[in-house]
Amino acid sequence: MAPKARKTGEPLEAKETLQAVIIADSYEDRFLPFTLERPRCLLTLANMPLIEYTCEWLASVGVEEVFVCSGNHTDQVETYLNNSRWTKDTSPFSLEVVRSTSTSVGDAMRDLDQKGLMKGDFICVYGDVIANIPFDAALKAHRARREKSKNAIMTMVLREAGDYHRTKDQHHRRCFVIDPETDRCIHYEQVRPRTSPRLNIPEEVLKDHVEIDMREDLIDCGIDIYTPDALAQWSDSFDWKLPRQDFVHGVLQDFETFGRTIHTYIVNEGYAARVNTLRAYDATTKDVVSRWAFPYCPDTNILADQSYQLQKGNLYKEDGVVLARSSTVSHRSVLGKATSIGEGSVITNSIIGRRCVIGRRVRVENAYIWDDARVGDDTVIETAVIANEASIGKKCHVKRGALVSYGVRIADGVTVEENTRITRFKRKRGYDNNEVCQGVTDPKVVGEGGEGFRLDLDEDEEYMYEAMLAGAQELNVTTDGDGISDFESGDEEDEYAHSREPTSRSGSFTSIASDESGETKRDHAKFHREASDSIFDGLQREQDPDHIQLELQAQRLTENAEDNQIRRAVAVAFSRRIANLIEGGRTAKEAVATAILPNQRLIKACVKEAGEQAEFLLFLQTDLVHRAQGSKVLLHVAFVLAGEDMVDGDGLEMWWEDPRSVATEELKKVRAETQPVVDQMAGESEDDDDEEEESDDE
Repeated sequence: MAPKARKTGEPLEAKETLQAVIIADSYEDRFLPFTLERPRCLLTLANMPLIEYTCEWLASVGVEEVFVCSGNHTDQVETYLNNSRWTKDTSPFSLEVVRSTSTSVGDAMRDLDQKGLMKGDFICVYGDVIANIPFDAALKAHRARREKSKNAIMTMVLREAGDYHRTKDQHHRRCFVIDPETDRCIHYEQVRPRTSPRLNIPEEVLKDHVEIDMREDLIDCGIDIYTPDALAQWSDSFDWKLPRQDFVHGVLQDFETFGRTIHTYIVNEGYAARVNTLRAYDATTKDVVSRWAFPYCPDTNILADQSYQLQKGNLYKEDGVVLARSSTVSHRSVLGKATSIGEGSVITNSIIGRRCVIGRRVRVENAYIWDDARVGDDTVIETAVIANEASIGKKCHVKRGALVSYGVRIADGVTVEENTRITRFKRKRGYDNNEVCQGVTDPKVVGEGGEGFRLDLDEDEEYMYEAMLAGAQELNVTTDGDGISDFESGDEEDEYAHSREPTSRSGSFTSIASDESGETKRDHAKFHREASDSIFDGLQREQDPDHIQLELQAQRLTENAEDNQIRRAVAVAFSRRIANLIEGGRTAKEAVATAILPNQRLIKACVKEAGEQAEFLLFLQTDLVHRAQGSKVLLHVAFVLAGEDMVDGDGLEMWWEDPRSVATEELKKVRAETQPVVDQMAGESEDDDDEEEESDDE
């Protein structure tokens, strides 16, 4: 449970009631068809409504009054909150739902200003935020700035995350230009992915600031601190709709005229993310299940009627779950109360809600099945979302990226194709497109006896506008970056997939454990992504290697990872860090020294014997095949590893003679320049052996 609201002894904080605004509407359609019938803030993540995570965090930071702005599905939002603990006498804050006809965040802010509800500085947060970050320092810094200048009207709370993070927005690269002395944001820009990183910074900004930080490594987690004057700015600019593209951009543009400033507070600990895309939904769910957002984990049992217990491998089960003896539920899964799993069924990395009935010999992988859904015998569900009360018949196949909405019935033997959105409702044509009506069932989509039809998005959907901004050429679930089929394939993973395509099986990463089952390989790939991302972020932020090692060990214990998985994650993380430094202008030699020398302990901890050294070098070589200057990097890495006694002649020679290191022409090419180092170290090793033999003879 969240703690009671706290009060400090400082005069300013004692006078002011800490207020917060929750923007309950999403104002776009990335979660269609689900948001036709329910607001995004009430969609469940790890079997708990999103708005619960947001309210829990607000309570933990001492908020005393909360206003929930809702313009769509307001009755549902109000009903849910009125029946929740947040409106009880024991709630740590008072809560009021503000009804609105807003169609954008800008409309909601102007509505708040007109109603005069905000008495002082307040927190503005979306109803899809999951965070456990500390907040006292951010609030104190904001209030201190406001005391000095009334023109400091806003503070954006940002989470440091490195260049690669799976919860970061894939539509836009958000670039913040910051004055490091004052933490003032002096320029903000969104750059399209896969385009030139050039920013259009005004000349006067560069003239007026001696030093600037250009940050693209920040997660914009949708948490802001506003002053009442900021609401007035929204009201004065009736055409502003979006907080960043309109409000922040507009205030910065008008700085010379009005002198108002926007500041940042960058948090480097804790967890914070917005569930604003399907990719983010998948990534954040996995983070919650893997306990990165602790204490917001299923077994905390935040809701009064929850009874989750944590079992080995991050498996969570509520009371009343019925598992057939021959069924299998793997790690990183959640099973809600009164759910039953039939004989021979296999559940892998999936979230299953309450009162679900899963038939016999069903296979569910990386899927989300919400409350009261039914799945027939011999059905396969792969990386899909099945909403409440939906029914999937026997011998069906629900393919990657499918979204099956509330109450949809799929008849026996039907295949739901990839990236298909099936619903029973659609928007009415006309001006008021928030009104929905039931559509006509299409037997070609759901089968004879089924109920539902395929949802084809209109061109005026907000999600399409977002995709156009990102430069998408074909507007479907896959190309806009929001498709579930894109859940597990970020830019980084695409690089890995590309690197494996031209290589033979014996030259790939998986060849080192080629006898693994498909499920084991998927588990190893999942651990590799998470571990290598964590190490890379630590290297990029120049964290203490002991801290990075501690996080890696925690991941290893959680996932029961093997030694070779650790070596692979470390090798790839260093390869990525070196490539990152080269892209920043360093030479290959400089990049290798910068990345490896301060962090030797990470490598030494996982490569002790010759066989381990050879395996580490093989992982590194395989990853460098597709990296810029890969052959030069491998040469300098081998030289540094040998010079610092992280590998010896035997390890180098064992790697060099391993047939997997020459399995393809690409692998041969990337290691060619390293031959002199191997020859030299092998020669020194032979000389040492000769000296030892002579010593023994004496």
